[in-house]
Amino acid sequence: MARVLIVGAGLTGSLCAALLRREAARPVHLAVWDKAGDSGGRMATASSPYDPQSTVDLGAQYITRTPQYAQKHQSFYDELLAHGILKPLTYPIEGTVMKAGDSNFVAPQGVSSIIKHYLKESGANIRFRQWVTQINLRNNKWEVSKETGSPEQFDIVVLTMPVPQILLLKGDIVNLISEHQRQELESVSYSSRYALGLFYEAGTKIDVPWAGQYITSNPCIRFISIDNKKRNIVSSEIGPSLAIHTTVSFGVTHLERDVEEVEELIFQQLENILPGLPQPVATKCQKWRHSQVTNPAANSPGQMTLHRKPLLVCGGDGFTHSNFDGCVASALFVLEVLKKHI
Repeated sequence: MARVLIVGAGLTGSLCAALLRREAARPVHLAVWDKAGDSGGRMATASSPYDPQSTVDLGAQYITRTPQYAQKHQSFYDELLAHGILKPLTYPIEGTVMKAGDSNFVAPQGVSSIIKHYLKESGANIRFRQWVTQINLRNNKWEVSKETGSPEQFDIVVLTMPVPQILLLKGDIVNLISEHQRQELESVSYSSRYALGLFYEAGTKIDVPWAGQYITSNPCIRFISIDNKKRNIVSSEIGPSLAIHTTVSFGVTHLERDVEEVEELIFQQLENILPGLPQPVATKCQKWRHSQVTNPAANSPGQMTLHRKPLLVCGGDGFTHSNFDGCVASALFVLEVLKKHI
């Protein structure tokens, strides 16, 4: 039975695992590792430390289905809608630019519920806090080392983390990447930003007419979401939550600063936009060093195969674009490569 490792429990990695389980010609032993403490990647959902039912999306906020992908990826949308993982967005997002034929969807249980659905479908052995540091070739297998614990061997490795993290890996992988591939990987760029989640006590009223709003007049804050309202969840027993995303320019300027200092700066600007907000009972500030792809790999649509026997392949939005459909497209490209080797 082929041992397959997928590095990264974000959308591309989790969907890749689910599709491989469904479509592989023979059984595989499937493992998914992620350096974070939970699944989601940039579709992360955080919970209040005082109430696990009070959650906030710190990455992707909602999913826009465009006419370009409505048919191409219809089965994925249908599946998530049928399971209640996605629902139509009904509350207004002020300042959003909707094109003809676009539809917006939210995840009532938070966007990370999409990832959790695919991971469950995959039946994979999922392990968190696994920071991959080296990949070496040993007896026609990949020996994968991580920060803690012993190295493990796999027949196939799929890397779905942000491209700069692939370039940081040590071991034989350094010499296996061709000069042309390295140049292409080094050309991939990302925007950076911070996201701040605010959690409130049950019964707190946040009195605004919108569920989300794009801000154009503030140097720090680009987007605000009342997350429970965005998901159309009204409950006197669950505290409301807010998600605040910064501008890219603010993110870049303060990228290396202490997260606590950045949180204070965001709070100061938030007071100018929503004066008199109640005091949150908890906060969660997330630095997205690799937020959205600004320049994908130009000549490797969907995936890049670094080595064929044994197979080592990269995927993710660095090879397409940073949204739901971009990650689905990459997972499908990776799947086609995997099916030829299993």
